[in-house]
Amino acid sequence: MSHTAHIRSHRKPRRSASTIAMRAGVASGVLGTLAVATAAGTANAAEPVTQTLELPVLTGDLAAQVAQSAQATQQAAANYQLHAERDAAASAAAKEAKKDLAHAKAEAKKKSEAARKAAAERATRAAERTTLSTTASSADAPSSSSSTATGSAAAVIAFVKAQIGDAYVSGGTGPNSWDCSGLMQTAFKQVGVDLPRVSQDQSTFGTQVSLDNLQPGDILYWGSAGSAYHVAVYVGDGMFVGAQNPSTGVAEKPLSYDPPTGAVRVL
Repeated sequence: MSHTAHIRSHRKPRRSASTIAMRAGVASGVLGTLAVATAAGTANAAEPVTQTLELPVLTGDLAAQVAQSAQATQQAAANYQLHAERDAAASAAAKEAKKDLAHAKAEAKKKSEAARKAAAERATRAAERTTLSTTASSADAPSSSSSTATGSAAAVIAFVKAQIGDAYVSGGTGPNSWDCSGLMQTAFKQVGVDLPRVSQDQSTFGTQVSLDNLQPGDILYWGSAGSAYHVAVYVGDGMFVGAQNPSTGVAEKPLSYDPPTGAVRVL
């Protein structure tokens, strides 16, 4: 027995063939994997990487707050416009009221002036009627008018002349508005003569006289006797007084203004 037989050998033990083969397979698989990874990396390096950045999505609460803010802004704008419209309407109404007040004052002043003039005219007529009463009481005295009428005719003429300027109103019998036959009836009543009410009947009351033989106090008529449409009284000097129409009222006119058809004498 060799003197070295009991000493362990320092040489590594031999590996079995199966172990060597398995390790070779593993190494081969690793190398294959590295090759595929390298190829994939090369391919990916050739194409640029595109990243998409997405904006953050508003949360439900934030969206609701934005909507409420927009609604509040719209409401404030609507309120502002409403206030502006109300202010404009109030300003326009104030201007219109001021205009109406000025117009009302002008109308009141105008009516006051008209009333004052009417009162003055009534006072004048009252004085003339007082004079008429004095004239009628002295029927035999000559009239102071430009006509040559005397007695009852003078009283009638004085009465109708005192009404000059009064209004013409259909159906009017005084004291400040007349129609033609109403004026005649009231005038002759002053001397006790009761004339019919309408012009048709007045044109046949009394004695028919020629227009060439007129005397102050005669009743003139227009239209045929019995169907006359207008009457007046002859006051002398080629003049007559009557309630003519709404535009002229009671007026004194010459016979040439509107020549009558005929005349009747009742005094």
